[in-house]
Amino acid sequence: MSNPTIVKLKATIRKFRIPKPWDSIVIFILNILILIPVFIILHQVLIDPDWPIHLDRILLFLAIIIGMQFLLSYFKRFIFFILIIYLGTLVWGTLFQGYGFNSVYEDYRAMIFAMSADAHPQDVFVSKLLPFPNKSKIEAAVEYDNPKVRNFALKATTNHFRDVKGFHDYRQIIQCFAIFKEVQGRWNYVNDPKNREYIAKATESLEHFSGDCDDHAILMASLIRAIGGTPRIIHTQAHMYPEMLIGDESNIENIIYLIQEVLFKNESKGKQIFYHIDERGKVWLNLDYTAKYPGGPFMSEEILGQLTFD
Repeated sequence: MSNPTIVKLKATIRKFRIPKPWDSIVIFILNILILIPVFIILHQVLIDPDWPIHLDRILLFLAIIIGMQFLLSYFKRFIFFILIIYLGTLVWGTLFQGYGFNSVYEDYRAMIFAMSADAHPQDVFVSKLLPFPNKSKIEAAVEYDNPKVRNFALKATTNHFRDVKGFHDYRQIIQCFAIFKEVQGRWNYVNDPKNREYIAKATESLEHFSGDCDDHAILMASLIRAIGGTPRIIHTQAHMYPEMLIGDESNIENIIYLIQEVLFKNESKGKQIFYHIDERGKVWLNLDYTAKYPGGPFMSEEILGQLTFD
């Protein structure tokens, strides 16, 4: 027996009409917006037969745009119905939530730029689609290009490990560890307001060095990216924490030596260093505030989502 709500929704969609020629224009615009990331992904993953004047890529482009135009036209009533709801949500977000049309445009442009510069653009695309709580607010809160954030990061690198010698190839990682030490020594865990998830911008957290796990993750991601590092924020069941890229598996042994024998010798004595290795062989080191050294124990092993800032 059909659900009355679903039946009513289907009937509404069937009655939905977009006046001509606007239906064709809207479908074409949607086609182009979808075409660009799809073409970037296929261009990278498909073997290049090296045809003259890149004829194979021209044919690929035409095949995608024709196929996508057919699919979008076939499902256009449903698509238009969803599009109207989405546009209404963006209007509401623009007026009351601080995330609207301009934010979507900037996110799309940033995604295309990241995909075009990445050897594995599908990873960038998938990471943008994966669910992540308060994703847009967190991305906006990572103020890596704010002068206050940049200046604090620079100061941290002069306060700690400035005189470490013999590890020139790991200078940037050592500077990121200096940031970790500076923040970890100051951080004060404070809960959010009751029944509300408060997302503090990096500049806010710099004022009092207080907040919950997502505030700490945002601040660390901002500071690390401010000096050229690559951070990401991990979302688990009830926790968020920052990680930083330390290279590939060939770097693990040297990084562990740096932590346990040079930089955090007392804090990490006799303790394990924790990190993740992603599907591309990149190694991400845990920088949670719950330990006094980089690579402390995970509070939760299950990763539900991640945001990478590079």
